[in-house]
Amino acid sequence: MNKLALITTLGLTLTLAVGCANKSVVRYGDATAVETTDINFGSTDLQKVAAEMTDSLLLSPVVGTLTQNKRPVMFVERLKNKTSEHIDTESITDSISTKLLRSGKFRFVDMGRVEAAREQLKFQHEGGMVDPNKALQFGRQIGAQYMLYGNLSSIVKSNQDKSDVYYKFTLRLMDLESGLVEWADETEIRKTKVKESVGW
Repeated sequence: MNKLALITTLGLTLTLAVGCANKSVVRYGDATAVETTDINFGSTDLQKVAAEMTDSLLLSPVVGTLTQNKRPVMFVERLKNKTSEHIDTESITDSISTKLLRSGKFRFVDMGRVEAAREQLKFQHEGGMVDPNKALQFGRQIGAQYMLYGNLSSIVKSNQDKSDVYYKFTLRLMDLESGLVEWADETEIRKTKVKESVGW
């Protein structure tokens, strides 16, 4: 009887220990904290790139002249990802365009929603459910004067003990009427991962 009680107690103890060992905890973290889980392009890199390039654009004397007493209309082309990684470049352009819009110096047209806008206008005119006197008119949208576009590229080198990734982000502002590039800048990120020896 004592043997059975001992085995049962040991079994319960082991079950509880394994259950506690596999328990995971989820916590909120600081979205702006430095992310260092690996050397791939991450949230910290996205925030750094968006902040540096937006500040550079807004502080440019050329842009100061362009935005003096007016708010030019711009559209942001999705960045070209020239790295070997799958990077959501739309998140970078979203962050940049949001910061520029918040500055109050630019207005934007969203080229990604042109088709949805066209469908809504078509519905207002052809759907039979909207008062024709209150339907919005075709051909009255404002075209962009400037295009913001850029590239994200990388160079990756690694051996047994070390991995090194170099990212370069380039951004340009083009006057659509003249084709002239009015502003350009780039920022760089280097990340290194070194294998540490464990033991004595």
